[in-house]
Amino acid sequence: MLIPSYPDFIPLSLELKNEMHPHLALTPDGVSEFTFSGLYLFRNRYQYRVSLGPNRDFIISGITPAPHETKPGGSAAPEPGANFFMTPCCPPGREILESLFDTHAYWKNISESVLEGAREDLQQWGVEIIEDRDNFDYLYPRKNLADLSGKKFHKKKNLVNAFNNAYPDHEARPLTAALIPDALEVLERWEKDKGVEGDYAAAREALECFAGLKLRGSVYYVNGKPAGYCLGESIAMGKIFAIHFEKAIDAYKGIYQYINQDFAAALPPFFIHINREQDLGDEGLRQAKMTYRPSGFVRKYRGIKPN
Repeated sequence: MLIPSYPDFIPLSLELKNEMHPHLALTPDGVSEFTFSGLYLFRNRYQYRVSLGPNRDFIISGITPAPHETKPGGSAAPEPGANFFMTPCCPPGREILESLFDTHAYWKNISESVLEGAREDLQQWGVEIIEDRDNFDYLYPRKNLADLSGKKFHKKKNLVNAFNNAYPDHEARPLTAALIPDALEVLERWEKDKGVEGDYAAAREALECFAGLKLRGSVYYVNGKPAGYCLGESIAMGKIFAIHFEKAIDAYKGIYQYINQDFAAALPPFFIHINREQDLGDEGLRQAKMTYRPSGFVRKYRGIKPN
């Protein structure tokens, strides 16, 4: 057992994977952040530290990053530098919760299963629960993304068809260790074309640690050259697949729509839904995610304790 009991914390590191992954994989909601890889790959951005509660459940402490590192997430978003805590598995008891609020500004990414049966107690303890729309994960039926059938997906299907016609010599290959250099080539080109770092550091480390983190993905080629890749993992006890990274070279028109459709079609049918993560309050990203007609959301909440 490497993780200390609360109130002691240690930095989140790769050595904690075997201790954390089995428990996080059983969380039912499908919160995209609550996988070991999701936490590990963004440990530096959020300065994650981890502790164990009395029921051997995880308490994760972090710090809200500056706006240039991630979008602020709307007018009600916490200030950069504000520290927060997360409880992926279950709510802590009152004594620990009050202690956490003494040392943290807010409680982040509270899932519906964590809130279930606890709302009345939390209200009595003076904890205010706020819906955090900017951090809702978007859920799509896998079959809808794979088939793109019907009028509502007509434009998406046209873009996929246009890509197929413009680039007949294309192929998808399951991501293996041997193909990591090709995916990295796409990532480097993506960062150069965008001119911003974005999630580059996390995306690069995800590829470099691909085998150890047990991620799954595909690399896409046009005329034999790497043109895009997609990377994610199983969540919510194997019912949902979360897309963590999707990068492509924009010069190939329609490639993102093609990757979205092809990867969904290639996933095993036991994945009922695909989680394409949150929009962080970015209106352009929100509109883009809505065009794929989500069937629902993984709802998340923020907890505060007013003075």
